[in-house]
Amino acid sequence: MDDEDGYFGERVAAAYDESAADMFAATAVEPAVEFLAGLAGGGRALELGIGTGRLALPLQRRGVAVHGIDVSRAMVARLRAKPGGDAIGVTIGDFATTRVDGAFSVSYLVFNTIMNLTTQDAQVACFRNVAAHLEPGGCFVIEVMVPELRKLPAGQNAVPFHVSPTRWAFDIYDVATQTMSSNYVTIDDGRGEYRSIPFRYVWPAELDLMAQLAGLRLRERWEGWTRAPFTNESGRHISVWEKPA
Repeated sequence: MDDEDGYFGERVAAAYDESAADMFAATAVEPAVEFLAGLAGGGRALELGIGTGRLALPLQRRGVAVHGIDVSRAMVARLRAKPGGDAIGVTIGDFATTRVDGAFSVSYLVFNTIMNLTTQDAQVACFRNVAAHLEPGGCFVIEVMVPELRKLPAGQNAVPFHVSPTRWAFDIYDVATQTMSSNYVTIDDGRGEYRSIPFRYVWPAELDLMAQLAGLRLRERWEGWTRAPFTNESGRHISVWEKPA
């Protein structure tokens, strides 16, 4: 781990866009931008974990003023290097506690990034931090997976999500503590490399309670950015909480 940039230091940042290429495809980006721009209206947007600007840049091109918070200087440097990246304000810091100036009509935290906060206290603090930034009537949007515990038979704690001759990737769950980690083993020229990133998985109902503690209320929940219904079989959800006007 890079002490300055957390788990998203220079090596990860350099390959991030390519490693998450499916999330940078227009089919993934455009519905999310449309959804968020609609909530922003004519107001400002605050992105937590802005990274390399996957959503911030197209939102900015839509006329939405975006400010970001991110702990990784290496990721933000990639954002800055892209066309229009230098026009987006970014504050370096932990998005659970870092404050920025002004009020926002929407704040968003996507691609499972709420789980990068590895304690319940930090996740609760994040909701309170967002609530303090939102103007009355403003919304907080989270995109996150539904914990995949249904894939765990008794006695098993690992769920593989990529297997190939040169790369293995798997999640390890600790059900007692709601902690998990994503683990990657890569073979390059006969040499192995192992990398692990810790997370804390969180349930939709638990997020609703965190929102309530922060003075927010659930407005809508969907399976995806195109507003497909959230069901028992949904693998993720897009949830929107609103700050009362």
